[in-house]
Amino acid sequence: MTRRPGFPARLSTAPSAPARAPAAKAPATVSPAGLGLDSHAVRANMVQKIAAQGVSDARVLAAINAVERHRFVDSALVNQAYEDTSLPIGLGQTISKPSVVARMIELLLGARGAGGGRLGRVLEVGTGCGYQAAVLSQVAREVYSIERLRGLHDRARANLRAFRLANVHLMFGDGMAGFAQGAPYAGIIAAAGGEAVPANWTDQLAEGGRIVAPMVMPNRQQALVVIDKMGGRLSQSVLEGVHFVPLKSGIA
Repeated sequence: MTRRPGFPARLSTAPSAPARAPAAKAPATVSPAGLGLDSHAVRANMVQKIAAQGVSDARVLAAINAVERHRFVDSALVNQAYEDTSLPIGLGQTISKPSVVARMIELLLGARGAGGGRLGRVLEVGTGCGYQAAVLSQVAREVYSIERLRGLHDRARANLRAFRLANVHLMFGDGMAGFAQGAPYAGIIAAAGGEAVPANWTDQLAEGGRIVAPMVMPNRQQALVVIDKMGGRLSQSVLEGVHFVPLKSGIA
């Protein structure tokens, strides 16, 4: 198996990017206190609602239950942290609905190569505020998460620092290129949707691995797509409609 890079990993292409004005920073996260959101009962209630929507994998429900979502949203929005809704996190991006995070991770765990246990290495494209990476850390041995927006990359690092997740590695770079240094991946999960799944992702996917990502359909609507790699061949399934931010190349 390829030796994993050190942490924090840096993409070799990032330093050579053209000089530009400093990117606007996402608003800082303030961890709320005294609002009762640390209560296990609050998260358990959210998990029950997610289970009622059809997510049944005990590993996923336990992972969602373990991660305090309110620590990843702005203080002004903490009262909505455990509702099944997406919330703005700055720079035109959002934190996904917890039910969507659970659904996509359950699909990822359904790959033949998962074998009913923990996943091996997982690549997440679109770190955002770091919430999904934290949930993935509960079901995968290693998580490599890449973010193209410097403000969100820095925010995710700040959000995740207190969790001390040794198996989560954050990179700043172009997610469409994937992260070849960490490949092959047992799973690849994306939080942005484009016209097609980049070839770099399928190239970096391990045999028996699975990609779960939104993709733009011919009707211009997004749908969740699952791609499996077996015997060197790719098979694709199109599932329900979703709404994610557009998949973009480059860094900003």
